[in-house]
Amino acid sequence: MRLQRRIGNHQEEGGRTMIEILYPLFVLGVIGIVLGLGLSLANQYLTVEEDPRIDAVEKLLPNYNCGACGTPSCRAFAEGIINGEVKNLSRCKPGKADKHFNPILEYLKEHPNPDGSIVDVKI
Repeated sequence: MRLQRRIGNHQEEGGRTMIEILYPLFVLGVIGIVLGLGLSLANQYLTVEEDPRIDAVEKLLPNYNCGACGTPSCRAFAEGIINGEVKNLSRCKPGKADKHFNPILEYLKEHPNPDGSIVDVKI
């Protein structure tokens, strides 16, 4: 067998030293830690606060996600109600006035906009 000298270590030709094996693992570990810290900081500083009234109004809707109201989902319809884009609750075809729409109107009267105004929506 022919021996080869590499950085002061004797090894067989074609063999690997421990440093050559562990170096890529160390580099990948450092990259993983750096990216993990970056994601953690991004999550901390780039979060978007949503209006909790959207979730409450969505729960009061029938949640069929049928799209008959003209929006892709009940969540989008609830966002439209809260943002003032939807003026008529009867656009929701599966919804019933006594079961869905009246509780929404009551909820919106009890929980006004941040500026104190009440969302203007009708049945």
